Amino acid sequence: MAIAIRLARGGAKKRPYYRIVVADSRAPRDGRYIEKIGIYNPMLAKDDENRVKFDEERIKHWLGQGAKPSDRIARFLEAAGLIEKKTRSNPNKGKPGQKAVERAEEKRQKAEEVASAAAEADAPAEEATDSAEA
Repeated sequence: MAIAIRLARGGAKKRPYYRIVVADSRAPRDGRYIEKIGIYNPMLAKDDENRVKFDEERIKHWLGQGAKPSDRIARFLEAAGLIEKKTRSNPNKGKPGQKAVERAEEKRQKAEEVASAAAEADAPAEEATDSAEA
C-alpha cells in the first residue's frame, strides 16, 4: 500500500480549510484516511502561527514507514526543518512573457531615440559656447 501525507480539503465554498492526513494514495482526496496529523488554514496571515499546525512526532513516524509527502506538505516540513530542502528548478517561470519583452524593447528604442536627439541638440550648443569663449 502506497502511503501519502497530503491535504484533505474541508470548509465552505471560497473558505478553504485543510486537514493534513496520512492516507492511501489511491483513496479520494477528501475521502477515507488513516490518521489526521495536522491542519492548514490558508485564510490566516502567512506569519500567523496557527496557519499550519502538525504533530511532528507522528510525521516522523509516518516518514519512517515510507510515507511520501505531497509537494505542499514537503514545503511545510522543509520550513519546520523535518526534511531536507529539495532543489527545485523552473527556469521559464522567471522569464517575462512575449508581450512584456515587446514592451521592454519598444521602451528601450524610445529611450535611445530620446538620448540621440538630446545628444544632437547638445552638440551645436557646445560648439556655439566654445566659439563665444574664444
